[in-house]
Amino acid sequence: QVQLVESGGGLVQPGGSLRLSCATSGFKFDVYDVGWYRQAPGKQREFVAEINNIGRSTYEDSVKGRFTVSRDDAKSSLYLQMDNLKPEDTAIYYCAASAYGNNYWGRGTQVTVSS
Repeated sequence: QVQLVESGGGLVQPGGSLRLSCATSGFKFDVYDVGWYRQAPGKQREFVAEINNIGRSTYEDSVKGRFTVSRDDAKSSLYLQMDNLKPEDTAIYYCAASAYGNNYWGRGTQVTVSS
C-alpha cells in the first residue's frame, strides 16, 4: 500500500522557519521524482519544489533562495526547509511522487504564517 505522510506544519511568524517532512512507503522511492505542492484558500494547487531521482532540484520562483528541498533515499523521505516565511506562503503543503506514469500524493500539512 502506497503511503505519503507529511508532518512539520504549523503556525509561524513572518520571517520564521519550518521544516516539512514526508515519510513514504509502498513504492521504490529512490527511482521516483518527488516534490512539494501547496494550495492556498480559494486558489488552485501549485508547484513549490521538486528533486528528481538523481538529486537535481527545481523551485517555483517565489520560493527560490528561501526554500530548500532534499531527499533521503535510505529513509524513503522527502523534506522541505522553509526559511524567511511570508504570509503568502500560508497553504496546505502536499508531498508528491511520480515515475512510470504513477502519481502519488500525501494528504497535506497546514502551514500558517501570521503574526
